[in-house]
This record gives sequence, C-alpha cells and structure tokens, in this order.
Amino acid sequence: MAEQDKPLLIKRYASRRLYNTETSDYVTLEDIAGFIRDGREVQIIDLKSGDDLTRQYLLQIIADHESRGENVLPVNVLNDLVRSYMIPGGGVMPQFLTSSFDMLRENQSKMVEKMNAMNPMANMPGFEAMQAQQQAFLKAMTGGMSGTWSAPTQDDEQPSDEESSEDLDDIKKQLAELQNKLSKLK
Repeated sequence: MAEQDKPLLIKRYASRRLYNTETSDYVTLEDIAGFIRDGREVQIIDLKSGDDLTRQYLLQIIADHESRGENVLPVNVLNDLVRSYMIPGGGVMPQFLTSSFDMLRENQSKMVEKMNAMNPMANMPGFEAMQAQQQAFLKAMTGGMSGTWSAPTQDDEQPSDEESSEDLDDIKKQLAELQNKLSKLK
C-alpha cells in the first residue's frame, strides 16, 4: 500500500500536543486541515489510551473555521445534523452525507477528465504544468469539491489568437494574484 493511501498517523500526547509520525514534528489543527485539503486522510490517536480522536478533531477544525466566519455549513444543514443525532440509530443522515460527498468527488474527477479531453491545447508544451495549476486552483476555490462542468460545444464562437493570448495573460495574472492571496492565508 502506498504511503499516501494510508492515513497519516497523528499522535496526541498527554500535553495535548499533536505529533506527526511521518515527519517527526508537532502539528497544529491548521496543519491537519491542510493535509486533508491536500487529499490526505488522517488518523489521530491518543498516545496514552489508544482512543481514536479523529472525529473529535475534525469537528473541532470545522467549528474553528465556522467561528472565524468561514461559513461553509448553512444553518439549516447544521439544524438537520443536530436533528439527526436525536433520531434513534442516527437515521439516514450519515449514509446520505457519505453518498453526497462521494458523488461530489466523482463529479470533480469527471470535470477534470472533460477538461483534458475537450482541450485542444493538451499537446502544447507546458500544458501539464498549467493543468496542475488549474487543478490546484479548483481545489483551493472549492475546498476539494466541485459540481459539474460543461465543455464548450462546436457551436460556441472561438476567440481569435490575439483574444486568446490576451485572455491567457489575464488568466495568468489572476492566477498569480490568487496564489499570492492563498500563500498569505497559509
């Protein structure tokens, strides 16, 4: 099994400090959130008791982001989550959420595949680097999730080479600005 396929093991010491067993250093909740945004699964274990604390810490990460005004979960969804805890056996909410997120991940993969298949620039030198930037941008902007993407049809008007060059320059500028903003957020 590849190392990226295994969950990243984080140990919590009695001092409540979190220790990354792969890099042998201490990490914060923000570091753990970054691992997850990068697509890595984590497992957080209490060193003394051996208890799995992953759920508790993931909920803490969400609560921290919500309390800073990064409202990802609408109030009605939070209400539904609370209600689901009141139903004996948890109701269907866990299965529904799992299915929904699986579908979002699948749609994101399909979107990237469509972008690759429909793009005539795929043979252009440097395209792979640009594609990696696009994927990083999409991941950053959507938090790792996305809806569907509609590829252009043959009926869509194609821009001239000059317009394409100007558009590409604008996109590069915007991407550089976004990367700068994202690096400041870290």
